[in-house]
Amino acid sequence: MYRLLLTGAGLVSSALPFPVREQQNMTSHDQSSQDPRPEASGPNRAAGSAVRVVGPGQNAEFVTDRVVVRVETAAPGRSPLLQRMLVSLLITSLILNAFFLLQAGTGTSDVVYPEHHVSGERGARNRIAIINFEGTISPPFTERWIRQIRQAAADDSIRGVLLAVDSPGGLVADSHQIYRELQKLREKKPIFAAMKRLAASGGYYISMGVGPEGKIYAEPTTWTGSIGVIVPRYNATELSANIGVKVESLKTGPLKDTLSPFRDMTAPEHAVWDAILKDAFDRFVTVIADNRGELDDTAVRELATGQIYTASQALEHHLVDQIGYVEDAVQALADQLQLSSHEAVEYRSAPGLLEEILGAEQPSPATLTEQIMDAAVPRAMYYASWNPWVPIR
Repeated sequence: MYRLLLTGAGLVSSALPFPVREQQNMTSHDQSSQDPRPEASGPNRAAGSAVRVVGPGQNAEFVTDRVVVRVETAAPGRSPLLQRMLVSLLITSLILNAFFLLQAGTGTSDVVYPEHHVSGERGARNRIAIINFEGTISPPFTERWIRQIRQAAADDSIRGVLLAVDSPGGLVADSHQIYRELQKLREKKPIFAAMKRLAASGGYYISMGVGPEGKIYAEPTTWTGSIGVIVPRYNATELSANIGVKVESLKTGPLKDTLSPFRDMTAPEHAVWDAILKDAFDRFVTVIADNRGELDDTAVRELATGQIYTASQALEHHLVDQIGYVEDAVQALADQLQLSSHEAVEYRSAPGLLEEILGAEQPSPATLTEQIMDAAVPRAMYYASWNPWVPIR
């Protein structure tokens, strides 16, 4: 007996000019599996032949005493639903590419942050913008806050700005970048600040953006202060000795591996880092003295021990102006501006798809190696913690 296998993608018609027994799906060749349908007839059909039409995804087997013919067809093609999904993905891809090309062509990364009504008269001509500084002052939050400051500066309906601060501080450079943007903003519009849970170190630094004329409010339970600078360093020399690890960095100078946790710091290293810390600390002291009328350089240095101050202590030491909440600060700012009616709005900082496309600076997920390398980079911080590598939020 011979076996012949035929495959195809569409309908298959097979005519055999000899008596057959038909088997489907490779069943046994017994009489019970014969096709009960009557044989087709016609002038072009040989006597004793059988005709079987096999649809997509089906198979059939034709058996005679001399030959076995098996016919298999391909499964049906893509469903309409799958085709619609593929078309939708293609259209989405084209739209995203168009946005990227538009951004590249215009060279702009300005993002307009949506506004949320907080208080006052909806739709009032005169408005007060609330910018929320929450969490550690570091990328990518720094860039978002700076864009919000610039958005408030460019909006003529915004008459004043309130900084709602709830931050333990962060990087020295980022804190000063925000402070500098606030300096430019207050040349156009008055700024007040309202401290929430924690407004310490860098959080207090950016609060100085209100300037000498601005007012700082603190909630009764606010912690603030922590005026100072920290550069994290860990000493693992005994641990490495106990486990038999010896680090021998190849370097071009004696200070190239400074702050290495696998050896003690030398006297020259201490001198170098003392100068770096002094530079950042002196700037912090100057910023406070320039913006707090009751405090001069000497008074600030007496307070700048790194100590956390309660709201009542901060008020006593002239670090804040009033005990109160965000709504109190908003009303005080409106009174200073002599606004008969106003609306307070806040910018929503959570990025959406459009922001991701048009300029949000999101860091790509770091690998373990990248995280280890990044953690080893020295950083000077205005931060209310001895261990800045543990995230606050």
